[in-house]
Formats: sequence, structure tokens, C-alpha cells
Amino acid sequence: MIIIPARLNSSRFENKILVDVLGLPMVIRTALQVKDIDDVVIATDSSEVIELAKKYSIKAILTSKDHQSGTDRINEAVNILKLEDDEIVINVQADEPFIEPEVVKAVIDKIRLLSSDFKMVSCYKEINSDLADDPNHVKVVLNNHNEAIYFSRSKVPYHRDHYENSLYNGHLGIYGFTKKSLNQFCLFGQSSLENIEKLEQLRAIAQGHKISMVKVKSKSFGIDTQSDLKNAIKLFK
Repeated sequence: MIIIPARLNSSRFENKILVDVLGLPMVIRTALQVKDIDDVVIATDSSEVIELAKKYSIKAILTSKDHQSGTDRINEAVNILKLEDDEIVINVQADEPFIEPEVVKAVIDKIRLLSSDFKMVSCYKEINSDLADDPNHVKVVLNNHNEAIYFSRSKVPYHRDHYENSLYNGHLGIYGFTKKSLNQFCLFGQSSLENIEKLEQLRAIAQGHKISMVKVKSKSFGIDTQSDLKNAIKLFK
């Protein structure tokens, strides 16, 4: 199941999930982008989004306004839906209206291969040095097993020799869990690293758990600002 966490208020871009993206509200375009992969549910804190989803025949669930992260929000949704512990749950951010279905499928395929008790998967793509300078584009550092060591808004790893053509691993905000692992993740509570970087995935790393990463090719990026929106529309129109 694909669940899209949709908090109405955003500190950097007010009501961004409702803004028009090539003729559709952002959250609706995101849902329609992935609807052919699996069942899609929007988990929101807004009755306005609930009514909007009905208009487009998309299932939506009203969740608490108090959640500190999208993952906590979808955790409430999976418990309301009473999913089985081994059900695969994919968290697709509401601000990814142009995410390629192939990217989401790659995360699903990866989580099916995991044999560990705690199953969490995400993905990344190569980005250039200029894009890596932007703190809104999160970077991930990997070990030799393609598992995340750290995520940061800073430009990591630091290239001491300052190679001009250095490439970085840009994180895409797509997460895969089993329902059991999602419940476990949310029981951890926020970590100090998560609070500093404002990156919820650091919660698992702080607890010593592995996040398996999949390398993908994607033109998509999360829309965090008005500038991001303009760039996305220019790129995808």
C-alpha cells in the first residue's frame, strides 16, 4: 500500500500540497502519479484535503494534527486500516508530484528481498556539486553494502581536495517499510540528530538500525519552496 502523508501547513511554503501543479492540486497529482502501482491512501490532518480526495475518487484518512513527521502520520493510518504486520507500506511524500513510478517500484522490489527483522528502504540518485549545495536537497552517505550511514542537509561527504566534478548521493523522500517495522520505527521517538537536521530517517540510524538504499534515476525532486515549484513546472510541463 502507498500512503501519502499530507500535512496542510508547511513552514516554508504555506498550503503547498494544495497549490496548482499543471492543472491539479499537488497532493492529487502525486496520488495519481503512483495509483497504478498499488492501492493509494492520503493520510491528512485536513478535512479540506479529505473532501478534495473524494472529488478525485482517492481514499483519504483523517489523522491527528500533532504528528511531528510524515512517517508518524502514516503509522496512525496503517493502524486505522488494520494492515497485517508483513504488509509493505510505501511512504510517498505529497510534494513529489512528478515522482516516476519506476522509483517507487524499485523500493518495493528492494524491501521484498530483505530478510532482516527490521525492514526499511529508501532511495537516492547522483547529483552534482551545485545541487548538493542546496540544504533542501538532502544528501546520504553510504557504506559498502549500500546502506545509509548518515543523512544531512550539509554537503557530505566533504571533498578535502575540492574536486570540481564531484558527485553526491541525493536522497529521494520515498520510504518503504513493513507495517511491523513502521510501528517499531515510530515507537523509537525522535532522536537528537533528527531534531537537529529535521530529517526523520535519522531516527532509525540513531537506534542502530540499517536503512537499505536503492540507486535510481530520476528527474523528480521534492517541492519545498516557491522556487522549487517554478523549476519543476519548467522542467516537466
